[in-house]
Amino acid sequence: MEKPVRIMPCLDMQNGRVVKGVHFVDIKDAGDPVQCARAYCDSGADELALLDITATVEGRATMLDVVRRVAAVTTVPFTVGGGINDPKSAEAVLAAGADKVSISSAAFRQPELIPELIRLLGPEKITVAIDVDRNPDLPSGYEVWIDGGRTATGTDAVEWAKRIDGYGVPVILPTSKAGDGARTGYDLPVIRAIRQAVSAEVVASGGAGTLEHFHEAVQAGATILLAASMFHFGMIQIGELKRYLRERGVAVK
Repeated sequence: MEKPVRIMPCLDMQNGRVVKGVHFVDIKDAGDPVQCARAYCDSGADELALLDITATVEGRATMLDVVRRVAAVTTVPFTVGGGINDPKSAEAVLAAGADKVSISSAAFRQPELIPELIRLLGPEKITVAIDVDRNPDLPSGYEVWIDGGRTATGTDAVEWAKRIDGYGVPVILPTSKAGDGARTGYDLPVIRAIRQAVSAEVVASGGAGTLEHFHEAVQAGATILLAASMFHFGMIQIGELKRYLRERGVAVK
């Protein structure tokens, strides 16, 4: 039985507010995180992500008070990322009410953190995110970026995904820098390449702009569909998206 596809709105956070950028810059306010979280749970979201987008760059921990307030109204599995760089910060986020933590830059800088968190917290609590951008000089054509998409690493994104998968991480979340906020469609080649290389579930992230884009991501192998601006600004309703996918034979929750 194939896993049903899940819809995952993402709250990108800055200074305690939900924001949305394009290609990781041009940040605009998109509302109060607690109100957004409650509205998404009410409208049929299957999971929820909260990403503190400047925590890593500012060298600080995730805003735990925001995590607590959002967790209090969230009725679906809730993943938090940004500024989690050791077991203590991961445990603090889970203690504040998150169900899972997402690590990205810290995982890349200290890969040994991945098996350590899996051992301490259990694999079901861990998601590893990868910010990617196109680089034709690398075997897969995609490069890993860190620090919220500010720092190129020279590392092939599919090779890094394979390494993450080898630790037993159940969910890998690649976000295309080229697609982020652009509403021109998910970066399908990278979803396809990572899905074919790993046993983990792959999240589609970065670039949804139409109902069709979500369906294309499912066809490329994604089982979790993450979007932000489409949902924040009411361009697509979650119920409408689920209906659209069902009509195309996709199993949804």
